[in-house]
Amino acid sequence: MTTPGFRPTHVVPPHGMPAWETPDPGRPTVPLDPLLPVQLVERRGDWGHVRCANGWTAWVDGRRLVAVPADPPAAGTAPGPADPRPLLARAERTLAAYRSAVADLAAGTLDGEAFADRTRDLRIGIVVDGEAMWLYDPEEGCWVYCDGRRLSTYATDREQPGTDDRGHAPTRVAARGSERP
Repeated sequence: MTTPGFRPTHVVPPHGMPAWETPDPGRPTVPLDPLLPVQLVERRGDWGHVRCANGWTAWVDGRRLVAVPADPPAAGTAPGPADPRPLLARAERTLAAYRSAVADLAAGTLDGEAFADRTRDLRIGIVVDGEAMWLYDPEEGCWVYCDGRRLSTYATDREQPGTDDRGHAPTRVAARGSERP
């Protein structure tokens, strides 16, 4: 379920990231999944307070978030694939493969190690908000925006010129706050 008004401003780095209940390194919580779309709602020094699509919030190292454009790509920008259906079909196949592995694990025909092996290379990311949809394309290493008719590149996790070793432009600290994450 997506929280009303949720619009991703960032995605979690490709390897996921730790999270905290408060901007305090002594209060860890569940880590965030790789490439999860999040909304940055507050900054305190290097700390970033993020909201997920389901309304859950956490504090993270804001320097590591991958920024996405403030709005979906404007008309006339370089489009992605013209037809969203092949990417949707790939997402359906990935979800079906994961669902099958979960069923086998639940039935006891697969152990935890075999489950991890079978699902290791599966990657999918989808945020649907009315007519707007953001899809992660693992083959191209990017998020695309879809208005139902056309895909446009929205954010990439591949290294671009002028980016740091995490694949995004350096973030400048706006204000000093509590301890660094």
